[in-house]
Amino acid sequence: MNGWALRVHHFLPESRSNGPGLRTVLWVQGCTLGCPGCFNPRTHPHRGGQLWDWRTAWSTVASAVARTRALTVSGGEPFQQAGPLGDLLTRLRARFDLSVLVFTGYTLEELAAMPDAAAVLAATDVLVAGRYVPSQRLARGLLGSANQTIHLLTGRHRREEFDRLPEAEVLVEPGGGLVSTGIDPLRLVRRRGEDV
Repeated sequence: MNGWALRVHHFLPESRSNGPGLRTVLWVQGCTLGCPGCFNPRTHPHRGGQLWDWRTAWSTVASAVARTRALTVSGGEPFQQAGPLGDLLTRLRARFDLSVLVFTGYTLEELAAMPDAAAVLAATDVLVAGRYVPSQRLARGLLGSANQTIHLLTGRHRREEFDRLPEAEVLVEPGGGLVSTGIDPLRLVRRRGEDV
């Protein structure tokens, strides 16, 4: 395990809007896909976020998933850090009976052509795949736009589970900061009549 590092944008020990049930969420930092209208452009620069060595990544994520037994990985683009992410997910799955959901802007066909993607895919139960297309905005069931696809890679989850997810949530972090997350976190702002 030693030797690698993972660039992380944000970490949330518990969430209910990033996949079925109570889940831990890890947002990686760095994405070159540049989807117009991306909700989280701060995750794009590869020099942003924090660099977690393998010990920090393991201890932080493992302590949270020991409680939730579920992990969602988003970004940024997780497959642009497929080497360290694949190793981390493989080791987490070996230790815990863990549900893993990964968001990616790549299609499943594109990932099949990436040698480093295999370990991440092997440790993933649900893959939400495809670039965000603003003209096809959907923002429900974990799909940002209608062209995206939910791939059930194992039998752990059923498609109906994604239709019942909250579209957004706002959480207060231990330090007092607010985190809005989910497939449509801006919806909470629009409901109050504020400008987005």
